[in-house]
Amino acid sequence: MNVSGGLALGVLAGGQGRRVGGRDKAWLARQGRSQLEHLLAMLPVGAFSERLASVRSDDPRWQAFGFRCVSDLRPGFGGPLAGLEALATASRSDRLLALPVDALDLPADLLPRLRAACTSDGAWLRDRSGLQPLIGLWRTSALRAAAASALDRGEHAVHRALAVLSPAELDISPAGVGNANTPADFDPT
Repeated sequence: MNVSGGLALGVLAGGQGRRVGGRDKAWLARQGRSQLEHLLAMLPVGAFSERLASVRSDDPRWQAFGFRCVSDLRPGFGGPLAGLEALATASRSDRLLALPVDALDLPADLLPRLRAACTSDGAWLRDRSGLQPLIGLWRTSALRAAAASALDRGEHAVHRALAVLSPAELDISPAGVGNANTPADFDPT
């Protein structure tokens, strides 16, 4: 797939962090580095024309990593689908790689494999645990339209909202991505 109009990195980091005491997972440490640093280390350097983060509050630490922070466009907590809508609306790039900040083990070749698998509107990931709809490469305008339409209907499930785009599925089974969801996944504070 040719991404001539640029490729944005969109990190979903606007969750409420209930299982980690309300803390922001991006800045929790694992093995001495922030979760965001771990995520970025799994991605190719220089691959992105812009970096966006869907966040619950604008934290200046994001700018230190080259990110522009965006907030949900709708009142209340809309979940990850609202985060995807915000990322796609804010992006100036033709394509957007969406990732949750708490991803633990992305394949080293994730981006080229998603590009190779991608339909005109997108591709998402499947691993040994099943569909991972928060990990995907999307045509930005299609992602924005699908997310907005679903949210307008009251739909918040990402897999149902984005299925209308008929995305290709990159299956990395038997490997798994996993996510950092509990205090045990992070360094003691």
